[in-house]
Formats: sequence, C-alpha cells, structure tokens
Amino acid sequence: MSGMLLSRIIGAVVFGIIGAITGQPLFKYLENYFPNINLDPGLIITISAAVFLIIGFIITPYITIKPIEGLKKLFKKASPQALMSGLAGLLLGFIASAITAYPLSLLPKPFGSVMPFVALVLFGYLFSILLASRHEDILSTFKNVGDKMPARGKGGMGEGVRKILVDTSAIIDGRIVDIAETGFLGGNLIIPRFVLNELQFVSDSSDSLRRQRGRRGLETLAELQENKTIPITISDLDVEGVREVDDRLVILARQMKSPILTNDFNLNRVAELQGVEVLNINDLANAVKVVLLPGESFTVKIIQEGKEYNQGVGYLDDGTMVVVENGEHYMNEELYVNVTKILQTSAGRMIFAKPELE
Repeated sequence: MSGMLLSRIIGAVVFGIIGAITGQPLFKYLENYFPNINLDPGLIITISAAVFLIIGFIITPYITIKPIEGLKKLFKKASPQALMSGLAGLLLGFIASAITAYPLSLLPKPFGSVMPFVALVLFGYLFSILLASRHEDILSTFKNVGDKMPARGKGGMGEGVRKILVDTSAIIDGRIVDIAETGFLGGNLIIPRFVLNELQFVSDSSDSLRRQRGRRGLETLAELQENKTIPITISDLDVEGVREVDDRLVILARQMKSPILTNDFNLNRVAELQGVEVLNINDLANAVKVVLLPGESFTVKIIQEGKEYNQGVGYLDDGTMVVVENGEHYMNEELYVNVTKILQTSAGRMIFAKPELE
C-alpha cells in the first residue's frame, strides 16, 4: 500500500469521526431552525460523517504528504550554506519576536493574546527567507568588511577570494590540474552539481570515446579534490527553468558575478556576449606558447596531408598545428620551414609555413 493511499484512509477515518461528532450539534441546530420538519438524528449524523469522510479522503495528502514532499525537494535543492542561513534567520526571528512579545501583550483584547504569536510566526518566516535567499550577498558583505581591515603580520590589505565556475569541458580537458598546481587561477573552483551530473552522463555513454572522455574527467576531478593548492567546492546552486548546461552556467555566473573556466569555444562566445568573464584554457595555452613571427624558421616533422592540394601538416611540441605549403612531398621527414602567417583564435593557433629551400 502506497503512502498516499494510506494517508487518505487515515484522513478519511479521522475526518469521519469529526463528522460524526459534529453531527449531533448540527442536528440540534437544524431542529431549531426547521421545527416543522421531522428530522432523524441518526441520518443527520451519518450524512455529516460521510461528508467529512469524503473531504478527509480528498484533502489529507495535500495537508500532510504534499507539503512534506515539497519541503524535501526544497531542502535537496538548497545548498548547505542556504540551509544554515535559514536556520540562523529563524533564530533571529525568534529573538525579534521575544523582544516585541511584551509590548504586543499590552494591546487591548483580543490583540494582546494573539499578536505575540503572530509576531513569532511573521518574524521567523521573514528572517529565515531573507537570510536563506540572500546568504551569498550577506556573506560577501562581511567578507568585504573583513578584507578592508588591515591584515596582521602582512602589513597590507586582505583581498577577497573570487569564485570560478568550472565547465565540463575544462574538467574533461585535464589541463586544469596543472594550471591549479601553478597557482595562477587565484580563486575557489566551484563545480555546480548539474556539471557533475553531465560529467557522469558522459562517462556512462554507450559510445566508447565519450565514455573514455567522461572517465578522464572524473579522474581529473578526483585529482583536483586531492590537490590542496586550490580549494574546490561541489555546489548545489542551480537555475530553475533552464535545461541546457551552458545556459545554466552563464546565468549562474551572472548571478554570482563569477568567471567561467572553460575551453568550449561556443560557450566562450555566448558568455562574452552576455557580459560574463571567461577564463579560456586555450587562450592561456596560446599565451604561453613560444612566439614565432613571420620570417622565422624552425624544424617540424610532416606527419599527414593537409586539406588543400600539396599541403603537409606537422605539430610543434606544444601541439600547435603547422600547415606547410608543398609539404606533402616530405611526408614523415624532418623539414626546415619558414613562417609565412600565423592564425590565432580562442579555438587554437595555426602556423602557415613553406619549406626553407623554396
């Protein structure tokens, strides 16, 4: 038997008993109001019990199970910080109601006996909702106040640690571990629960390549959690009414005023169009690559054909693609080439060259 049906049965029995008890006063009222009609007290009690029984069977889940399920969903979605802030707000509400209880009790009857209880419910609700919904702003305010205080032993001003939202692509890429170890990120990595769910979905894919990428991402995440260089947090923060992971990340970044760490080119463009700061791993990789200018020469091994006629393709040690004009004739050979053009975007960098002999 399901819990819903059990609650309906119990509610029907309880309301039926209430209806039977109510039937006797109802019979007396009807008897006084309609003295000319011969009423049967047993029939009135039965009808009253039946009506209350039906009402109890219908509404009991909505006053017992449904509110509990709603609270479960709310508590499941809420972050631990929001829950603790809500409890703190409830405590502040009780304190505020205790302070106002005595002045309210001096009001004329019946307000003097009712208003203290109303104040208790009202203050508890308002303070808990306020602190739970705005806990991040409140915490950031306290952090800013603390940051403005002189740091002891350092002779300087403290700096607030920023939060960085991490995209699935950055975790799967794997380079985030090396970047975190260098200390260049300078922030707290926040991984939303929906990003972790997407990573798990990819690791469970039927496609072997996607499955390998997903499992590599889970291994990367485990390495990040073991690394104490930079703090990492799995957050339950989410955005209601949005299904796409990229859209949820962008909206969440705007709400938190945090940058997004990614190497997804499309997410990069969409986030920038909406005014969100993006930390692109490919941009960082391009920035630290060896700078080559048109006219300079270097050696590269041609390993495959290019898309255009007679082109050869090779790669530098850092993974940069080198497209060599007339390089198809030198397949699997080391070739000394001269740089003619460099194309650099957020998706990567390409070097165009031609053999030095030409």
